[in-house]
Amino acid sequence: MTHPLNPDRSPLSTQAVVRFAPSPNGPLHRGHALSALLNAALAQKLGGRMLLRIEDIDPARSKPEHIAMIEETLAWLGIDYEKPVRHQSQHMDDYAKAFATLTAQGLVYPCFCTRGEINAEVQAKGPDWPQDPDGTPLYPGTCSHRTTKGEAPQWRIDMAKAVALTGPLQWRSFDPETGEVTYRSADPARWGDVVLRRKDTPTSYHLAVVVDDALQGVTHIVRGMDLEAATDIHCVLQSLLGLPQPLYWHHDLIMGPDGSKLSKSRGSESLAAEREAGLTLDGLVGCLEFFSGIDGQAYLIFDVEPTG
Repeated sequence: MTHPLNPDRSPLSTQAVVRFAPSPNGPLHRGHALSALLNAALAQKLGGRMLLRIEDIDPARSKPEHIAMIEETLAWLGIDYEKPVRHQSQHMDDYAKAFATLTAQGLVYPCFCTRGEINAEVQAKGPDWPQDPDGTPLYPGTCSHRTTKGEAPQWRIDMAKAVALTGPLQWRSFDPETGEVTYRSADPARWGDVVLRRKDTPTSYHLAVVVDDALQGVTHIVRGMDLEAATDIHCVLQSLLGLPQPLYWHHDLIMGPDGSKLSKSRGSESLAAEREAGLTLDGLVGCLEFFSGIDGQAYLIFDVEPTG
């Protein structure tokens, strides 16, 4: 199978390429700083390239001031990256090509359901209805028996059909210290029929991220453990689109005082606010060094030995 994004199914670049890819929908916090520092340190260790990607597909929440803050924060952290920076909002045609490939394979269908309709059907099915790894009830196929349609659909992947087409899937996890690669089984069916094209924008996070990683030649993906399960979705999309699969490392998360992960949506204290209160770069790095669970990861920040 060929695809416009990767007609030759070319292998990943022999030079390491990593990327830090925040969404500009709020200020960065310590968890973002950890991920950015680990990406930059791995690029240095491997003698590779460091990219910044702005994942601004959400027009309602993406703000120019947040983009400016991302760039300023990375400068404060001492992280350099290649330019120009890729902004997802400027590359909708790339995602449209990928979506067209999936459409041609008969793997997507329109969904006109409102959230209220989906929630009502899930509740009617009872408390044992399955949930995805993020705790959201699986889409119950509400549109399959609708007699009326809404104005604008979102588009979902028929995951059962996709998995039947790809067969068993695996993704590769790498150890940043030893370089050892471990093969992990992917189970995209546990996510159900996820949305690939939203009502308000012609893509979704999952579709855009696999397309961008392929187009930018990303070889190593370093991101938080909260995204490990989503690798199942990315794995099936890479297979369907004929895209190369990067190596993955999902690092431990920094938890807040209440034991939950730091999150912009939960109002976790931002780096900007901490800096205004007197946080220095040395102070931040010292906190990250002693952050619980970072054993085996901190050396990347504090003892980088570049190769090449």
